[in-house]
Amino acid sequence: MWQKIIKIFKSSYTVVSVMIVVILWTGISYYLISSAMGTSDMASDDFSDTGEPSEPEDCNVYGINIHGDVVTYHSNDAYNDQGNIIYDQTSVDEVIWALDKAQDNENIKAVAIEIDSGGGSGEAGEEMMLAFQQSKKPVVAFIRNRGLSAAYLAATGAQTIFASNLSDVGSIGVTLSYLQETEQDKKAGLTFIDLSSGKFKDSGSPSKAITEEEKQLFMRDLKIAHNYFVSLVAKNRKLSIEKVKALADGSTVMGEQALKDGLIDKIGLLPDVESFLTEKIGTETKICWQN
Repeated sequence: MWQKIIKIFKSSYTVVSVMIVVILWTGISYYLISSAMGTSDMASDDFSDTGEPSEPEDCNVYGINIHGDVVTYHSNDAYNDQGNIIYDQTSVDEVIWALDKAQDNENIKAVAIEIDSGGGSGEAGEEMMLAFQQSKKPVVAFIRNRGLSAAYLAATGAQTIFASNLSDVGSIGVTLSYLQETEQDKKAGLTFIDLSSGKFKDSGSPSKAITEEEKQLFMRDLKIAHNYFVSLVAKNRKLSIEKVKALADGSTVMGEQALKDGLIDKIGLLPDVESFLTEKIGTETKICWQN
């Protein structure tokens, strides 16, 4: 049952979602501004079908995209008949695969992570974070429209985080929500029958009313997840637990405030990231983006 109802940091209002759900200011102005400054899609031709840079001698920075929902893996229903991903999501598997390619290529001197995600699985966000921390080459993350919840957690694994003035950043916290269908079932003449080995085995079933005891059970685990999230951000961003707790109300902040709060390191867009990387690696930056 927990597999059906708990997905930490999931950014959606579907039947089951665990993430901070906030009203995001992601108007069309975001898209126009970000697109005008250059995107990873424009540079995707730098890679062959295998994901390797088509001209590795010309590339010195490997670009990795974290777009859409952050997931541990792509489920079978995420693919169409042609084997292409049909959902807007990024898996841990593909991020680690890309990082391994960067580590193995001696021409690659650094890794750039482009983030445009409202979050997803907390486990996936943590695994990406750890992968960035363990990289043997410098990792720089830059947040475009949004880097929220599990996606922000992933970003904290980078050595440096960029965001624009209009980027949404943060959303530190967790939530659980699902649709209760008892009234709908009653009107349809349906009777819910459940046989369980324990009183909490069917907790969260949409076909039964939630009890106060079940609410307390869910809140116990949400608090554990929330505190763990806070501790990771505090450690990675070198902030006090008290400060992060004050920020961890589920809200998002824009770039300038995120900089003041210590959630990011620099304000900038892709050209600023490239200039930063040029200074860091000592030669003009040429980013090759994964497909």
